[in-house]
Amino acid sequence: MSKALKFVVGRLRGCGYAFKGALLLIKTEPSIQVQVGIAIAMTILGFYFNITSIEWILQIFAIGLVMSVEGINTAIEAIADFVHPDFHNKIGVIKDIAAGAVFIAAITAIIIGFLIYIPYLV
Repeated sequence: MSKALKFVVGRLRGCGYAFKGALLLIKTEPSIQVQVGIAIAMTILGFYFNITSIEWILQIFAIGLVMSVEGINTAIEAIADFVHPDFHNKIGVIKDIAAGAVFIAAITAIIIGFLIYIPYLV
């Protein structure tokens, strides 16, 4: 197998693992399930209000940002629990910081949502 073909095959395998991870996240994590529901609702609203292309870009970016950061948070929590299953102050701080990143992404998404939809509602 040529070097270029090995590269392509490796990337395709990587995409498969990433897709598997995304499905696992959606199937097993309640917070992501809620966020998928919100994403569906916001998408329906986007079609209902016929938002602009720029507004779609911002909305899709916000949805992707929140869900991606939530996935990273879930992975950090799983690693922390694996490394130190018992309560530990430093592990608690690590988990709080990861959750804080999700909070910042969510607040950003909410602000983007308000900026997009308030003009349509007023």
